[in-house]
Amino acid sequence: MNRCPELVMSHTVYYIFFVSVCVCPVQTKSKKTLAKPGVKNVVLVEGVRTPFLLSGTTYADLMPHDLARAALQGLLHKTSLPKDAVDYIIYGTVIQEVKTSNVAREASLGAGFSDKIPSHTVTMACISSNVAMTTGVGLITSGQCDTIVAGGVEFMSDVPIRHSRKMRKTMLALNRAKTLGQRLSLIGSIRMAHLTPELPAVAEFSTAETMGHSADRLAAAFGVTRLEQDEFALRSHTLAKQAQDAGLLSDVISFKVPGNHVDSSVTATDGASAVLIMSEEKALAMGYKPKAYLRDFVFVSQDPKDQLLLGPTYGTPKVLARAGLTMDDIDVFEFHEAFAGQIMANLKALDSDWFAQTYMGRKAKVGAPAMEKFNLWGGSLSLGHPFGATGCRLVTTVAHRLQKEGGQYGLVAACAAGGQGHAMVIEAYPQ
Repeated sequence: MNRCPELVMSHTVYYIFFVSVCVCPVQTKSKKTLAKPGVKNVVLVEGVRTPFLLSGTTYADLMPHDLARAALQGLLHKTSLPKDAVDYIIYGTVIQEVKTSNVAREASLGAGFSDKIPSHTVTMACISSNVAMTTGVGLITSGQCDTIVAGGVEFMSDVPIRHSRKMRKTMLALNRAKTLGQRLSLIGSIRMAHLTPELPAVAEFSTAETMGHSADRLAAAFGVTRLEQDEFALRSHTLAKQAQDAGLLSDVISFKVPGNHVDSSVTATDGASAVLIMSEEKALAMGYKPKAYLRDFVFVSQDPKDQLLLGPTYGTPKVLARAGLTMDDIDVFEFHEAFAGQIMANLKALDSDWFAQTYMGRKAKVGAPAMEKFNLWGGSLSLGHPFGATGCRLVTTVAHRLQKEGGQYGLVAACAAGGQGHAMVIEAYPQ
């Protein structure tokens, strides 16, 4: 990707707003609804998450399904949902534990859900739980299901570490060997180099570049300064602390780990989330008061080398067009904060006519979100980012912010490895 001349040369400063967070519900504005004739309304009933914790700490002796089970049990506790009332369970994850590759199934059984409920696991890097939710939306709108539990989990405290490929081949050959001589010959072929393990890395398979390095190149291409990145990171942590102190992070459940009692924390890679989504008709019939409607959504994909983390830039205008909205119509923005430089690059790309015309085939920019509407309760930089779980946190946060701030429309956007991204419009449920 070429450097963006109008952004590199620009002296425009993105001011970082620090705002006081209101804890009082506000009456939702009255705008047009995004309901579509003949299409079932899908609602978010509730969303929860475990505390997101630094890997290798409190959760270190657990397994991924333990965290996912805790999120599911937290959802059951908050909603009093009968365990046999769910039609389907879908979970997202990125780095799978081989013993529980279908973590949705193992977690749902562990949480006490009926064994008659089908469950499957999806993966799409940092938007894996977004895929879980939208898969559920599709099942509901198609008439296949009425009640879906979706979620995500990531557990970096115990990632799979493999033997080298040469060692794996030798071990498999040993397993097939028929005679003692064959086994001894294979054992004798093992060299010290065979014992070097293969460690997982947050790097692109297609480019071999780490995501952090890609983020640095992206920031440089858009002229994002070190000061801008530091200011945004400080903003994220400051707003997260304000929201926590004000009691706004109500999606975080208390989770008892043997020997420890876990409360909310920051800077994290281990954690799980879960949401209950239903057809509006079913939710009301069961006596629930939904939090929000899940409306239009898109998935996007672009060059994984030079535009790896620009998913929000590509997804935002597309989902707005699908919904018939503009940036000014959106009351609440929640973007995934992969890196401070990534966020600032996306804000500048969204606000660039040159980028819109050169790379997106648009006549003009869509515009950057107003910062007084943007990630006001902190974000992934401060709250943590377990890869598979963040999507549900974003959607639940939008629903809660719409209730607190009296807005009607919210927009979630996120980037993901592979140069992919997701965006969704969420509409407040009438209060």
